[in-house]
Amino acid sequence: MRRGVIVTEMRVEVQHAAEFATAVLDQTDCEQWLTALWREVDVEQDRSVCVRICGDLESQTLNATYRRINKPTNVLSFPSEADVGEPVLGDIAICWPVVEREAQEQNKALEQHAAHLVIHGVLHLMGYDHVDEGDAQEMEAVEVVVLANLGIADPYL
Repeated sequence: MRRGVIVTEMRVEVQHAAEFATAVLDQTDCEQWLTALWREVDVEQDRSVCVRICGDLESQTLNATYRRINKPTNVLSFPSEADVGEPVLGDIAICWPVVEREAQEQNKALEQHAAHLVIHGVLHLMGYDHVDEGDAQEMEAVEVVVLANLGIADPYL
């Protein structure tokens, strides 16, 4: 279910773990993807997001610590615990090796799959989830529209 965080301007910081000394995802791409997202959701205040590109071990550690699932996963979202007036929406962790494997297995362009996962992760920060079917359909509908606006095919087909 959506929590109702509304955004007018997004500031994005992209961090790369040490094993990705050469940036695999750049600031401009993330800003473009999230600008497309902001156009599709109601907005009322500025927020910032940190996108961390990590490896399998870091993702597995985070997933085990926070979700009690002992394996790496494509994207994890960590909503900010700051007061409502704070400009931080939260952080997402993108496990680049998982994203690469999934893109290859699903015959998707790597950049397009990464765009989907960044958008998906930030929607979680905004209060969307997919615990039940109705919420999943709502979240997926937003993803599909945003991705279509970026020229990316429906990832759920």
